[in-house]
Order: sequence, then C-alpha cells, then structure tokens
Amino acid sequence: MTAIEDLITRVAAKAKATSTALPPAATAEEVAEAEAALGFALPPLLARLYREVANGGYGPDYQLLPLIGEGRTVLSEYRSERSASAEEEIPYWPAGVLPILDWGCGMYAAVDCRGETAAVLLFEPNALTDDGAEAWFVDAGSLAEWLETWLAGTGWYREDADEHEDVAEPTPWETAAARIGE
Repeated sequence: MTAIEDLITRVAAKAKATSTALPPAATAEEVAEAEAALGFALPPLLARLYREVANGGYGPDYQLLPLIGEGRTVLSEYRSERSASAEEEIPYWPAGVLPILDWGCGMYAAVDCRGETAAVLLFEPNALTDDGAEAWFVDAGSLAEWLETWLAGTGWYREDADEHEDVAEPTPWETAAARIGE
C-alpha cells in the first residue's frame, strides 16, 4: 500500500466515523465533467477523495463541499468567486485555486490546482485592503499535509488550538499577487 492509498483509507475511515450520512462518491465521469467545466485538472489526491471517499460531506469542521450536484459545490463556488473577483477594482481570486471548504464569514480553504504540491490555502476576505494578495495564506504545503493535520486533530481551526504549541498558523501566500495577476 502506498502512502497515498494509506492516507485515503484513513480519511475514509474518519469520514465514516464522524459524518452521519456521507453522500455517494462522485463517478470518474462526473470528476471528468467537473474538470472540463473548470478548464483544469484536479490534483490526483483531490480527485481520488471525491471518487473514492465521498462527494464532500466530511473533513474539518464545516466539511468539504461537494464537487458536483445541487446547491453549493466546488464548481459553483469557484465560478462565483472568479466572477466576483473579475468585477472588482482589485481582483482577489486566482485562476486554478479551487475552494473546497467554506469556513464561514467568507473564508475558504482552497486547493492550488496549478501548484506542484496542491497546497491548501486559506482565503480570509477580512484581510483585503488595497491588494487582493493580502487575503491569501498557506494553510498547508500540500493537500496530503492538510488531511494529516485533520486526522491528527491539530488544525488551527480547533476550538482548543490556542492551548497547543504544535498548531501551525497559516502564513502569507508569497505568490498570491503574481497568481492573481495572471
């Protein structure tokens, strides 16, 4: 078993243990349709999570958005944020950065689908000033790392995070300005 297969197995087990009713997994065809609509491929691990675990409904606190389907989805939120960003005087949402979890208050966990490591970013709109890049932070260097943090219960979003020294705070995303400008 590879490290990724082991990670998916552990994520699936925790998803089943912590979610009352997981939606069915997305089919390979649905993932391909979503990628065609987005205009870019999902990172392999993210695609496998949607195909092998469930179409959202698990994960840290507010849980992963469904990739496809009715209501709010990864696809609809990406389109909405990109469209709203394009209408602003100062754009703020980079192409290829896919919102996967809504933290509330306009904040998202998002995966950089164009980056080599599929970093998980935190979008914090309250940090927007005169530069859209100021609202972007690196939550984890990769999707695998972010999932490991959730599995270990050591994320910054935990209510008791302030009591633990091992909780890493998100740091500014240094390439945000360049990516927004593309």
